Amino acid sequence: MQHRSIRVSGPVTQAVLAVMAFAVALFLILPIFVIVPTSLSAGSFLSFPPPGFSLQWYERLISRPEWLRSAWLSIWIALLVTVAATILGTLGALGLVRSSFRGKKLLLALILSPLIIPGVIVAIAIYFFYARVKLIGSPVAIAVAHTTLAVPFVVVNVSAALQGLDRRLEMAAQNLGASSLRTFQLVTLPIIRPGIAAGALFAFITSFDELIVALFISGPSQVTLPLRMWESMRSSLDPTLAAVSVIAITVSISLFFTSSWLQSRARRRNGTNSGDST
Repeated sequence: MQHRSIRVSGPVTQAVLAVMAFAVALFLILPIFVIVPTSLSAGSFLSFPPPGFSLQWYERLISRPEWLRSAWLSIWIALLVTVAATILGTLGALGLVRSSFRGKKLLLALILSPLIIPGVIVAIAIYFFYARVKLIGSPVAIAVAHTTLAVPFVVVNVSAALQGLDRRLEMAAQNLGASSLRTFQLVTLPIIRPGIAAGALFAFITSFDELIVALFISGPSQVTLPLRMWESMRSSLDPTLAAVSVIAITVSISLFFTSSWLQSRARRRNGTNSGDST
């Protein structure tokens, strides 16, 4: 019995894929087109379309100390997480890519598990551990929890940069008398720096936008910005929430595109180095 395969012509396939991609992009971007004019509403409640336009909710956001405290707390924690996750993730990627040992795949699965396990399960596990050691509500404890969520992004980005690195460049430096540390500083680090920077940006975004873990381990006096937005949505639906959302979306999108640019730059640099070495 013969099976006939149905082939779709190239232009038709490309048109279908283009329509699907446009539909998905529209589905993801449409809320932004709703939240931006809502944040500029002249009304007293969240409504779309807005009855008029005004900057009153951005002015109110700046004048409300609880929102500013939450914003600075989220930024401070995200910066701390970025430093810690970048260091740990880069060292982990170096060990995983450059070494061969028993249990390597198991260790990699353990490091990447926060990307696979549902966030609420991770949050519950962290909550019970922190409750036992009495760390609930500590900003440093929140930063440590966020670091466990951010490290996988650094490992993935730095590992990709290391795998695209031509090892002959390092061997040439060592043959010329450079030590292992000097080779890393002068050859390896400059090439993988865009990957490290991309991982650091993802780490910042992961911490800055994280809500589920914060719901479990934040204290009443240590409320991050996403948690403040959650509480505001439950208690009052004024357009201040929309203004905060626009700012958070702008920060996340800017960092995302910066990370994408750094990744493409790393790929171009690796390709150029590979071509030069051949």
